Amino acid sequence: MIEKEKIISFIENRLTKNRFIHSLNVAKVAVELAKIYNIDIYNAEVAALLHDNAKSLNNEELMYYVDKYNIKLDDVDLFSPQILHSYVGAYLAKDNFDIDEDIFNAIYNHTVGRKNMSMLEKIIFIADIIEEGRNFNGVEELRELAFKDINKAIIMSCEKTIEYVISKGLLLHLNTIELRNYLIMGETNEKNI
Repeated sequence: MIEKEKIISFIENRLTKNRFIHSLNVAKVAVELAKIYNIDIYNAEVAALLHDNAKSLNNEELMYYVDKYNIKLDDVDLFSPQILHSYVGAYLAKDNFDIDEDIFNAIYNHTVGRKNMSMLEKIIFIADIIEEGRNFNGVEELRELAFKDINKAIIMSCEKTIEYVISKGLLLHLNTIELRNYLIMGETNEKNI
């Protein structure tokens, strides 16, 4: 087990004060969600604390690590550098700490998601969006929903993200669309059984 103090020191030295506080807030929510959805609390806390560890890197530094780790990027990734911190952060976490594949994937996929996410991935994805420092229209409803039905909360989050990205004239990531559709199809299949 990794000592929590080492992780906290690692992220505190790498992040701005606001991003460090955000990471602590995400960890707090992730632990609460882990208890509700019956997954390992330690893994949820570690993944949450480390999820943004590469957030303060500039585009040149991010691309250095993309090359170093041979991270495959699609066209949307190349035109959306704000996404890259999640990919790079997963590899940096793996290099600096003994994390398992589920924690790695939770960090890697926390920004745009993917279809068929593990429960840990879902928790980090939604905890990042609903932590107490977030303030946007609909966040309270999302917070409440996340503790009742995480899949519905993620669907709603994807829809809000898609609306925001379109309003800013940015590119939609196919992973976010696939995640939304995958969860909706899963709900439809459950209703038809």
